[in-house]
Amino acid sequence: MSIPSVFVATAIEAVLRAGEIQLSYFGRGVRVKKKGVIDLVTEADLAVEEMFRDLINSRFPSHLVLAEEQYQGDVIKDKPEFRWIFDPIDGTTNFAHDLPIFCSSLALEAAGRLEVAAVYDPTRRELFTAERGGGAFLNGIPLKISTAEQLVDSVLSTGFPYDVHDTIDDVVGLFAKFTGQVRAVRRLGSAALDLCYVAAGRLDGFWEQRLQAWDIAAGALLVEEAGGRISGLSGGKFNVHAGEVLASNGVIHDAMVAVIKDHAKALD
Repeated sequence: MSIPSVFVATAIEAVLRAGEIQLSYFGRGVRVKKKGVIDLVTEADLAVEEMFRDLINSRFPSHLVLAEEQYQGDVIKDKPEFRWIFDPIDGTTNFAHDLPIFCSSLALEAAGRLEVAAVYDPTRRELFTAERGGGAFLNGIPLKISTAEQLVDSVLSTGFPYDVHDTIDDVVGLFAKFTGQVRAVRRLGSAALDLCYVAAGRLDGFWEQRLQAWDIAAGALLVEEAGGRISGLSGGKFNVHAGEVLASNGVIHDAMVAVIKDHAKALD
């Protein structure tokens, strides 16, 4: 599918505007509410999403928006012609604690396939962009995945789901298994940036489960367009709405799948 350039321009404009709003709140004692025991939302999340919804409604009123703070479950039941998948602040917990590791993450899905991605980290002024078939870029410079060939030479990243208090043996157990086989494992607190960093070759791989589409849609396309590999945790076809992702430089992908499968067997 040929994507109109106005869609790409809108994606970039939206995340840059999101970054401006984020910085206007950051470090200023932002108001925080709880959506769950450890799941937070701030007034900045709400302000960014309101800006984005207004932008899309004014330019493309027929397009659907799937975004975190005004999520409606039925919006993912079909495959509309165009659907924007948006996380106003990926890394809200970091943001609420004045940790400068967060971003806005936006993807455009057309007839069920991710076509455009834009992720912006305002504290580093890093804009990650991708268009299907057109490559992935950081501030206009092409991205390439890493060249690590073995787990022992790899730096991985992961995140813990919001139900970690109830699933700690599973989540921390898998973290431990990877830690015992790789150079290092990091937890940055932003799945979107984790995926961007795989695309940029800063990380060799990333895995996480119990995610939402807005956490991973843009980053998944960035990894693919940078030459990496995206799948489900078991190595099967990636589905942005399935709630899990395994990303890598491709070379270590099967080895990561093997570790995950071994861990799953140990839990049985």
